[in-house]
Amino acid sequence: MNGATMEVGAVAAMRFVKDGIRAARLVMQHTEHTLLAGEKASAFAIAMGLPGPANLSSAESMDKWTKWRENGCQPNFWKNVVPVDGCGPYQPKCNMGPSEGECPASNLMGVTESGSSYVGLHSHDTISMAVIDKMGHVAVGTSTNGATFKIPGRVGDGPIAGSSAYADEEVGACGATGDGDIMMRFLPCYQTVESMRQGMGPELAAKDAISRIARKFPDFVGAVVAINKNGEHAGACHGWTFKYSVRSPEMEDVKVFTVLP
Repeated sequence: MNGATMEVGAVAAMRFVKDGIRAARLVMQHTEHTLLAGEKASAFAIAMGLPGPANLSSAESMDKWTKWRENGCQPNFWKNVVPVDGCGPYQPKCNMGPSEGECPASNLMGVTESGSSYVGLHSHDTISMAVIDKMGHVAVGTSTNGATFKIPGRVGDGPIAGSSAYADEEVGACGATGDGDIMMRFLPCYQTVESMRQGMGPELAAKDAISRIARKFPDFVGAVVAINKNGEHAGACHGWTFKYSVRSPEMEDVKVFTVLP
C-alpha cells in the first residue's frame, strides 16, 4: 500500500508462484485493480515476468501434511460439520435428520470462541513491514503463506487492506500478525491509523485496536505495530508475547522490541 496515493495491490489464493509480495506490487503498478485471486492471479504474475509455474512444496511441508493426514486431518478449521474427526468429505450437521444434529443457533451477543489455538510462534509466517523514506512518504507491505492446515480456498487478512497493513502518509502506518480470520473482521490496522489521525499516540492506538478484538474474541492471538509519520512507534498484542524490530538511518543495526500482552 502506497500511503501517498492510497493505491493498493494484493493477490490471494495464488498458487505456483513463490514471490507473492512482488506479484502484489505488480498489481498496483500495472493494473487499476486492488486484488487479484486464484488461478488468474498466478497467470498474471507469470505474465508480468515472475518465475513460474513452480512446485512450492518442500520436504518439510510434505512431511507435515502427511503426519496431519495420518492424524485424521486434525487439527483443522471446520466447525458444525460431519464427520468431525476425519478428512471428509464434510457436510453441515443441519443437513442431517433431527436425530443426528441440527443447525447451531447464531451467537448474536457475547463473546465467541476463536480458532487461535492453531496460531502460535511456529504455525504462521506473516511478515508485515512499514517504511518511511527521507521525503516522508509512507508505504506498507505484508506477505504470508497463510494458516497451517487451512481449508482450500481460504483467504486470510494478508491481502485485505486495513487488516494486515494500512498506510496514510498524513498520519502513519500499521502492520499486524496473528489470527487473520479473526483480525480481518475488525480491520485493526485501519482502526489504528484512524485513531492516530484523531490524536492518539501509537501505543494507545495499537492497544485500542487490539482491545476491540479481545472483547469479542478473548482467546484470539494477535498483534499490531503502529508508527506515526514522525517515526514514533509502539506495539500491542493479545494472547502471546510479541516482538517487532525497527531500524532508522541513525542505527547501526535493527533493534528488537518486546511487547507483553
